[in-house]
Amino acid sequence: MKPFDFIKVTNIKTALSHKNEHVQYIAGGTNLVDLMKKNVHLPDTVVDINDALIGLIDMHNKNMHIGAMVSNTEIATDTKVLKDFPLLAKAVLAGASPQIRNMASTGGNILQRTRCPYFYDTTTDCNKREPGTGCSAYAGENRMSALIGYSKDCVAVHPSDLCVAFVALDAEVHIITKNHKEAVIPFQDFHRLPGNNPHLDNNLPEHALISFIKIPENPFAKHCAYLKIRDRASYAFALVSVAAALHLDGNRIIEARLASGGIAHKPWRWLEAEGFLKGKNATEAVFSQAAAMIVADMQPLAHNGFKVGMLKGAVESALTQCLLA
Repeated sequence: MKPFDFIKVTNIKTALSHKNEHVQYIAGGTNLVDLMKKNVHLPDTVVDINDALIGLIDMHNKNMHIGAMVSNTEIATDTKVLKDFPLLAKAVLAGASPQIRNMASTGGNILQRTRCPYFYDTTTDCNKREPGTGCSAYAGENRMSALIGYSKDCVAVHPSDLCVAFVALDAEVHIITKNHKEAVIPFQDFHRLPGNNPHLDNNLPEHALISFIKIPENPFAKHCAYLKIRDRASYAFALVSVAAALHLDGNRIIEARLASGGIAHKPWRWLEAEGFLKGKNATEAVFSQAAAMIVADMQPLAHNGFKVGMLKGAVESALTQCLLA
């Protein structure tokens, strides 16, 4: 690991004063430390922001605010989350290991980088790590890679489970810019597709900090599910995942939410399928139609075609689980 200076700050003003291209913020460090060990990130200075940002879960007019420093474990065990936003807890519990969840912060979870093996292997070409060098996964080993929204420059997927639940629940990312101004980014718009600039993971302005995540009041506490399919039962990233939530009046679907992970460069919201489900009866046939709609235009890569059928089945299963919740 390259030697670096370490600074601990206690307020946002000081944190922002340190930020430049050679400085990296650290919270839980569950992703950054790995990247530094692999020589993917080589900061001259690491700034500890644990004491500078919000570490609380609060309710504001029935909307939930989750501070950037709240750990994943705190989300999964918070009584307000479990009562009113259980999809968040289900997504968190599907991810990583208890040890990682204890350390990982909410802000860090959102900003974590892909686990594409070529991104971590500095002996290979990777546009995300070194723009302009090429994408080794595009014609290489791409079993874990994207099904949708990719480009020839990058087929990596976003690894987070929590982010899939956030996008399904219309969350907002509240930030503080380098000029100390507050701003809001809808979660749907926070992460980017790779296009020609896959090294840009998200739309967080340069040198800005995440303050908290807002989840608006919603009617999905009773009927929601998070389904994650992976190669092993723990500490594995999703081949495909599905966050599903239904607002029901008897058996009639008033409103639906569907999102997926493991299939794109960003957490993916299935808006067309949500619109199809609205007003329908919650039946296996209807769920199958919605799932078929989702996978209809998939263009898998050489080694991940199996994920298309897997995704279809996962959508159907997650929607069915909503009825059993």
